[in-house]
Amino acid sequence: MTTQFMNLFQNDFLIAFPELFMITATTILLIYGVIFSTSKVHKYPMLVRNVAHLGILTLGQTFFLLCQNPVEKAVFFYNSFIIDEVTFFLKSLVLFATAAALFLALDYLRQEKMNTFEFVILILLSTGSMLFIISSYDFVAMYLAIELQSLCFYVLAASKRNSEFSTEAGLKYFILGAFSSGILLFGMSMIYGFTGVTNFEELAKIFTGLGHVSFYTSPGILVGVIFLAVGFLFKLTAVPFHMWAPDVYEGCPTAVTAFFSLSPKIAILGLFLRLFLDSFYDIMGPWQKIILFCSIASMLLGAIGAMSQKKMKRLLAFSSIGHIGYMLLGFSCGTVEGIQALLLYLVIYVFMTLNTFAVLMSLKEQGKDARVKYISDFGMLGKTNPLLALTLTMTMFSLAGIPPLAGFCSKFYLFLAALGSSLYVLAFIGVLSSVMSCFYYIRVVKIMYFEKPRQWLVYQQTDREKSLLLALSSFFLTFFCLCPSPLFVLTYQVALAATGM
Repeated sequence: MTTQFMNLFQNDFLIAFPELFMITATTILLIYGVIFSTSKVHKYPMLVRNVAHLGILTLGQTFFLLCQNPVEKAVFFYNSFIIDEVTFFLKSLVLFATAAALFLALDYLRQEKMNTFEFVILILLSTGSMLFIISSYDFVAMYLAIELQSLCFYVLAASKRNSEFSTEAGLKYFILGAFSSGILLFGMSMIYGFTGVTNFEELAKIFTGLGHVSFYTSPGILVGVIFLAVGFLFKLTAVPFHMWAPDVYEGCPTAVTAFFSLSPKIAILGLFLRLFLDSFYDIMGPWQKIILFCSIASMLLGAIGAMSQKKMKRLLAFSSIGHIGYMLLGFSCGTVEGIQALLLYLVIYVFMTLNTFAVLMSLKEQGKDARVKYISDFGMLGKTNPLLALTLTMTMFSLAGIPPLAGFCSKFYLFLAALGSSLYVLAFIGVLSSVMSCFYYIRVVKIMYFEKPRQWLVYQQTDREKSLLLALSSFFLTFFCLCPSPLFVLTYQVALAATGM
């Protein structure tokens, strides 16, 4: 019986081998950590850095297996999962972002005395769940993958056990995350109740050609779609479902905040694209209005809310909310150009966020445990550490969309796609919010070069891992506009696959 079962799913296991390898390797790392960290013979060693390096190696091997997958496009495990050009692109981006987040965390964990190797295990488990989220092609598989990711995130948010702020962040994230998962589950149950199917492809067949007819015949379907959209927007921190993000981002350890800002958004956006553009494309009218509203609200509130912030991590949280608004602008277009602009923006956003957090985590006062918390602490960084100040200046300009940096290129193409879809008001609001955001980004630059700090700080030397990441991301952001064609072509091919063309 077991042999027949294995033969039945043999090809499916081969297709899902990268994800299975990721989960298996993480389990082996967990066993390795538990055995050696409790070994009296080895004097109870601290294995955080060791496990982190092995985790990065695991991510690299998973990417290699992803590239070597003999099947390029398939639906497997009884239509529960799918692989195609879209999943490959998003999974590669998730693996890169997670590896970069682990690189950032290496020295941070040592300095903050967070000597629990389980930190790395939780990141790897959540990354494995993100790979399943991106490939999800059924409501049941989707929900299980999201919940596995969320459970890891709740523990990661509260991982700094001697900090009451981290505990508070974990509790807030748990309560509001469970609430958003409940909304998502209610939406899925409504759609299943009125259609009788959970598979994305079957839903697409049911809604094909119906247009707005389904709204009048089955209002429950509309309610289900709205609740699904709200659940996804909650996890993407889009306005008005953003209230948890600033507090959680501020309270979490900075290494966790960097991870939350990078990988989860890629996975959830990929699933969001798959579900709404494939299954609900023919009833675009109702949910497109919600996306348009959230896009406008996120861009404006992200820009206005960041202006009054005094702490750097809260400023980055509101900045992240604003950038989600720009991504939703491309999503709401519903065209190949809009999806291409979204994917392009997503890649450049990962590099900008990575660069910002690498600088933020590099600034620790020499001989003390004090880290940069307030924006005013950046005072005269241009004098004390001119290279880091120049790097952060370039990143702030890129986030603001100032030419000729990569951030300008991504925003320009996004607004061009909005104009091509006749979303003139949305494009105007996007440009307006982008101009408003220049205020708080350039204010950071002004403080670094022209404002004296309350006390002069001497910072520690930047470690190798952060130096390497800063060099790579700075090079990409600075010189992207000189040769944007490869990424343009790649995102266009992925956008064509995402829209079924």
